[in-house]
Amino acid sequence: MLTSLFVEGVSPLHRVGVRTKLALLLLVGLGLYFVSNPIALMLAMLATGGLYLSSGLSVGEALRRVRPVLFTIAILGLFNILLLSPAEALSTTLRLLAVLFLAAAITATTAIAAFMAVITDLARPLERMGLLKASDVGLAFGLVLRFVPEIAARHEALKEAHAARGIPVKLSRLLGPLIISTLKDADRIAEAIDARGIRGQ
Repeated sequence: MLTSLFVEGVSPLHRVGVRTKLALLLLVGLGLYFVSNPIALMLAMLATGGLYLSSGLSVGEALRRVRPVLFTIAILGLFNILLLSPAEALSTTLRLLAVLFLAAAITATTAIAAFMAVITDLARPLERMGLLKASDVGLAFGLVLRFVPEIAARHEALKEAHAARGIPVKLSRLLGPLIISTLKDADRIAEAIDARGIRGQ
């Protein structure tokens, strides 16, 4: 069962600082917004896809990790074909894929603790303004990253259980148990955090 999005490795991206990675994601995301040439966007997608695979994941595992988002992008692409020109729909889809692969590469090459530390530091100015507590923001960000693979693994387990019993696998049947089990885990984690006095420090 996948328990973390982080992949141990020594790739060049592993050695880049978290702040630099986040800045890169921001700059690439903004930069691609102004690019409409499908060939340029295709090259960008291939480059970020190669960067994602350089994290040490196999092609199958890399695609499995982003499968839900790929499905969403595919749906958006189909709608865009109806609403936009074919060239515009293609450009939008390639742009989203390029950003997705870069974000997945950064997530795969950065430990959750490192993410939490940087997010906490970035939130310090807002804490000084009295708007929030920086440590809580970092903790929330870390918990989200921790829960993503857990929810995906639980979803796969439910699908396998339904298939083993001969029950047709439908999202409507999986959604209820998935939400309930996730909320139960969230309650247990919240109780553990409060018991250790982590929040509010």
